[in-house]
Amino acid sequence: MAISPGSDAAFSSQKSTLSESPRSKKFPLTEEEIFYMNCRAAYLTVFKSSLDNIISKDQLCLALQHAGRNPSQKTINKYWTPQTAKLNFDDFCLILRKEKPTSKAELLKSFKQLDVNDDGSILHTDLYKLLTKRGEKMTREEVNAIINLADVNADGKFDYIKFCKLYMTTNEQCLKTTLEKLEVDSKLRRQQFGSHMEGSPERDPSPVPKPSPRIIRKTDQESFSDKGDTRSSLLTTTREFRTSVSFTITMGANSNQNSKLTEPNSIKEWQRVQSKGCFFLEEDGEIVSHQYRMQIAQRSLVYLTIKPLNLSQAEGKPSPWLSVDTALYILKENESQANLQLMCFTELRNREVFGWTGELGPGIYWLIPSTTGCRLKKEIKPITEEAQLVYRDETGELFLTKEFRSTLSDIFEVIDLDGNGLLSLEEYNFFELRTSGEKCDEDAWAVCRENFDTKKNELTRQGFMNLNLMEANDGEGDPRDLWVTLHSMGYNKALELTEACPFVIDIYADKCKPRIKTVHMEACSGQLEKAICKSVLNKGDAKVMDGYENIIVHTYKCDTWITSVIENKSDNKVIIHINNELSKNCVNNRGLDIFAVEVAPKSTMVCQHVMPLNERQEWIYYCVYSLIS
Repeated sequence: MAISPGSDAAFSSQKSTLSESPRSKKFPLTEEEIFYMNCRAAYLTVFKSSLDNIISKDQLCLALQHAGRNPSQKTINKYWTPQTAKLNFDDFCLILRKEKPTSKAELLKSFKQLDVNDDGSILHTDLYKLLTKRGEKMTREEVNAIINLADVNADGKFDYIKFCKLYMTTNEQCLKTTLEKLEVDSKLRRQQFGSHMEGSPERDPSPVPKPSPRIIRKTDQESFSDKGDTRSSLLTTTREFRTSVSFTITMGANSNQNSKLTEPNSIKEWQRVQSKGCFFLEEDGEIVSHQYRMQIAQRSLVYLTIKPLNLSQAEGKPSPWLSVDTALYILKENESQANLQLMCFTELRNREVFGWTGELGPGIYWLIPSTTGCRLKKEIKPITEEAQLVYRDETGELFLTKEFRSTLSDIFEVIDLDGNGLLSLEEYNFFELRTSGEKCDEDAWAVCRENFDTKKNELTRQGFMNLNLMEANDGEGDPRDLWVTLHSMGYNKALELTEACPFVIDIYADKCKPRIKTVHMEACSGQLEKAICKSVLNKGDAKVMDGYENIIVHTYKCDTWITSVIENKSDNKVIIHINNELSKNCVNNRGLDIFAVEVAPKSTMVCQHVMPLNERQEWIYYCVYSLIS
């Protein structure tokens, strides 16, 4: 809901761009990582899975073209001999290593040899002779296709300089389109596969869209089974396992009365700051949240907690987000925000509160909230009756309903990050970027202050209500734009908060007052994935795949959840089949008992999070990890 005061005043707004994202400031990918990403992007433009095989010359040629190559028939025949029945993704990568893309300089050099007048063009008659008589001969139809390119042909001459420029631009556009398609596909499937780091665990992820692990697509045989379905999956029926490793963990019932988190005795004398935030569930199942920077002026004992934010609730109606697990990862900034060191995370629990106590030295720290995704999931139940947002009185004047006003009051509580009862421009823009993708600048905010109730240069709760009423009036009572805002904030048609989890962070320090600032709101991946991997590698149990010492499954357990991480130290990607069918009273963040993940070379990825379906009962985690041949 971008601010738009109608005829009274006009608010200017600006689109958020990729350049504003902190991701663009992180380390770029290595050449090897870029190569692997481009290979996958090209392959997945032709095939639905990197497990599919190339089964014809035409498919090989098409995949190579999407990878920015322009293979001749001679090149195709070199890799597709009469004995070739199929090529897999690894074969494709090897071909791309050998067949480097043609550079503009090489193209120009080859054409320049025929440019007798040295004017950047070749007569069509000479071009025919070159392409149909020498080397790997082209047909006249193929040559005509080149000569008929209007942009590079005129007066019986072929402008090879323009052609080379067009050729390179087309290749670049092809790669760009391929990467964009890969990003769209990865978002569609991220709920099943999660994301994984393309580089080593020590590196930051790149802002460039990266390939995500893929499930076997539905083909001639059955697809993977859903929860409770014991049908054989495609993997188990058509592929052999090289080796397997299993984990069995029995967890006692948590009555929610167990408490391992205790406040320091002298905490009442410590200095405290607080900030709020929210986890939001995207359409593709990805979770985004606010992220923070914290400054500690001097070495102090610190007590940090995070818990779901308890909002106003209708009588007798449970609040689903209060059961969502929350955690906070604390990373220290060393010299730059790209160089972050994992310090700790809030693994101790007291009811719905997760916390950590320890000593932190002076410096800048990043606080990255996390939730496993086991309990914050897309809503399944249909909503039969849509809540009313606005109504008109007998005079025709428009008003917000009581239910909608209560919801807006709760939204105000969530976006009032510092909890002072007012919305600053910075706080309001987090809301704007979430709901409309736009934000207002200082001039627009000044107009807002003139039209709506403010205090200390900040918007009051009543001002926020009036702003939404104005939005309703601008739409002449049509609630569709209001619903866009509500859905973005995690509300369903019954005005229930089902696809978001607001939280509150409390920080206490004994020597100085901590300072906390909300920096941005982005996907719970990247640095978080890196932090989770490090914490599990540091604290979890490790099992090496028998006969494959470079493939290690790490499992970390606490009273609340179990996380598994797969480490691939080898130079080749691996496909791991995961089977949770024998687990009892368990739910995982993927929503599948059986699935497969692909782990890139020299990388570490979070495989799955598992929690008890019913905390008051014993739960048994039994999982088999198998390497697919």
